[in-house]
This record gives sequence, C-alpha cells and structure tokens, in this order.
Amino acid sequence: MAALTPQELRIARLVAAGLSNRDIGARLQLSPRTVASHLYKVYPKLQVTTRAGVARALTRAGTA
Repeated sequence: MAALTPQELRIARLVAAGLSNRDIGARLQLSPRTVASHLYKVYPKLQVTTRAGVARALTRAGTA
C-alpha cells in the first residue's frame, strides 16, 4: 500500500466499493480516462490484474 500515491489509494478504495471509472471520475472531478490511467498504475503495485483483485488487496491490507 505504501507504493500507492494518495490519489491512487483514493481511486483504489472507490474501485473496491464497486464504482465504475465514470462514477469515480464524477466523484473526484477526473475524466474516466484519467481514472483508468491511475488504475493502470495501481494494478502492478498491488500485484493484481482485476478490479476484484484491488478490493481483495485493500481488504487484506485493512485499508478498504
């Protein structure tokens, strides 16, 4: 988790909550494409390949 930037962590938490890129973008005032770009960086940092994997990683780390 320490490898994630604060923005990446915010986005990861919203992904874990089940929000779409469009919903996350609206909430954080970002474009869905920018959200996708952040997720592209989050996946390897958490060693996951799916949105569900992000949720599991955050739950394991106790930051969900």
